Amino acid sequence: MKEVDKQFVGSIPTMYDRHLGPFIFEPYAADMAERVARAGPQRLLETAAGTGRVTRAMARVLPAGVSITATDLNQAMVDFAAAHTIAPNVTWQQADALALPFADGAFEVVVCQFGAMFFPDKRAGYREALRVLKPGGRFLFSVWDKIEENEISRLVTEAVAALFPADPPQFLARTPHGYHDRTVIREQLNEAGFARVEIETVKKPGRAPSSREPAIGFCQGSPLRGEIEARDATRLEEATAAAADAVAARFGHGAIESTVQAHVITATR
Repeated sequence: MKEVDKQFVGSIPTMYDRHLGPFIFEPYAADMAERVARAGPQRLLETAAGTGRVTRAMARVLPAGVSITATDLNQAMVDFAAAHTIAPNVTWQQADALALPFADGAFEVVVCQFGAMFFPDKRAGYREALRVLKPGGRFLFSVWDKIEENEISRLVTEAVAALFPADPPQFLARTPHGYHDRTVIREQLNEAGFARVEIETVKKPGRAPSSREPAIGFCQGSPLRGEIEARDATRLEEATAAAADAVAARFGHGAIESTVQAHVITATR
């Protein structure tokens, strides 16, 4: 993973949430919230909370007395999420998942939806999650499956890459879809000290009102934008249009539905 892959700044949080949130993140947010509710925590920590999709889903289904501490590495994401979340039991804080500013054994559950792929040191992130969990506590997190199992991401990647054949942008394949090996994930969690690891591959329908929505989301609302602009800042709209055309060629110009696939992991201390 490159350093720029972690940069969610400027207008990216807004574009990310508006165009990708309902399409790929909301279905898994609801699923994650249900899993957390079954665990019955009184205090839980969310890392890499992003724009707060999972946070809001958890606030809707958990009892009002449950304390939710939601964090993200990027202050811009924290600010956006806090401004769009009305829940008195949620506390927002900027924090690095690899160096959490919390005491040992402070939480019953740690949640991280689609954030572990961005950890520069996965084992360090897992050790920190283990450290802040009470004995018997659970680390619930999700990562995207390989890009071949997520067709919209693949179509966007191929369309943008064709515009820059000498140096194709590969953010989506490299980072969001680059950490999908179940054996590796299990081994790293075991090495970090987790006693039991369960991995479930989960498919969800990803729906968008048009082919342009995911194209805008990926090309203008993710670090893929930085890759495009680094090659030629004047071609961002061209890249977005090419991605939209590729999606439309496969799914049509109107409302679209495509399967998205991820691994959902439960690691128990």
